Amino acid sequence: MRKLICIVLTVLLLGLLPALAADSTYVPGDSVESIVEIGDIPPYEGELSAKSVVLMDAITGELLFAQDPHTPRPPASIAKIMTMLLVLEAMERGELALEDVMIASTRAKETGGTKIFLDVGDEITVEQAMIGMAVESANDAAIVVAEHLGGSVEGFVEMMNRRAGELGMENTHFHNPTGLPENGEGNMTTAYDVALMSRELLTHPQITDWTTIPWDTQFMGKVYIANKNLKFIRNYPGGDGLKTGWTEEAGYCLSATAVRDGTRMISVVMDTPTYELRTRDAVNLLNYGFAHWRSQRLYAQDEVLTTIYVDKGRRQRVDLVPSRDVAALLLKSDSREVSTILNLPKLVQAPLAKGDIVGSMEVMLGDEVLETIDLVAAEAVPRANWIQLLGRVVINFISTIK
Repeated sequence: MRKLICIVLTVLLLGLLPALAADSTYVPGDSVESIVEIGDIPPYEGELSAKSVVLMDAITGELLFAQDPHTPRPPASIAKIMTMLLVLEAMERGELALEDVMIASTRAKETGGTKIFLDVGDEITVEQAMIGMAVESANDAAIVVAEHLGGSVEGFVEMMNRRAGELGMENTHFHNPTGLPENGEGNMTTAYDVALMSRELLTHPQITDWTTIPWDTQFMGKVYIANKNLKFIRNYPGGDGLKTGWTEEAGYCLSATAVRDGTRMISVVMDTPTYELRTRDAVNLLNYGFAHWRSQRLYAQDEVLTTIYVDKGRRQRVDLVPSRDVAALLLKSDSREVSTILNLPKLVQAPLAKGDIVGSMEVMLGDEVLETIDLVAAEAVPRANWIQLLGRVVINFISTIK
């Protein structure tokens, strides 16, 4: 009888007690960014022949150097960066597979410029089309992909422009998936926007497997292809992509990327007068970046860092993840170590929605804060019903009297 009375009293207290004290609930403050200055570095002093250039750290997305980065220019075939990105994202969603077969149309056959000479009715796999675009910059392969994935070239172009908007490419408009000029209405983009889509494409590691293929003497059993970026990828340490372009209107363009000791740089040059100067500008910018900076990837956006107790939740614990990818850009001359500090309450109250801010993580460089990042709930936790709460009370009570 005494046990029954204790149980009843406990249940009544559970329902009557107010929520826990306010200091048990995390209250997010203003986001802290770039508290520590990266530091002074020597200005870039190399020659530049390109009209627009950008140097970006691929891991953090930080802009390290820019010259006329936001002026729209025709990109020529570096527009295919977006074409290839949409294919890889469709594969990620399960809508395409490398072995899927596509059929070449009359429009693909009649497309001008660089091509792999597809005839009407030819079969080509998704992987072959990606290699054709990444190595040979094949315009007919880009048309086949666009028609297959978008239903039509026009439908695919809508997808390209929609994705550009999502990536923050504010000064970009695509008219086709190839980069060829079309009656004065060709694609227009900027060096900065090219860096943005290049960075996104590089989140798919498979792309550099294709962009580093030097040549194939019997591609698809019938055609010789050679990497348009061969001089760079064969001679630059760590160089593994990404895409070249040229038309009379656009000049020589290049989005070049290289990785060294975990640091990846992206160098974009647009409207350069010659092939040699295009490569020289890109290499000089990459050298400048690798000479002065290093970047470090710490945690992915969906990586579980810890768990926390959920009071009166249907589940009693919830995983916490960072609200975005966590990385640090550092001067190479700075030897201080990067560390993190988690700031969490003792518990949180149910109900909890997925993405709710629960705590924060400070990214430290030595004893200085680089930035503060929200920690959020990885999934929703509804409030427990009274039967679940009563059951927990009974279990806890029994465990105390054993």
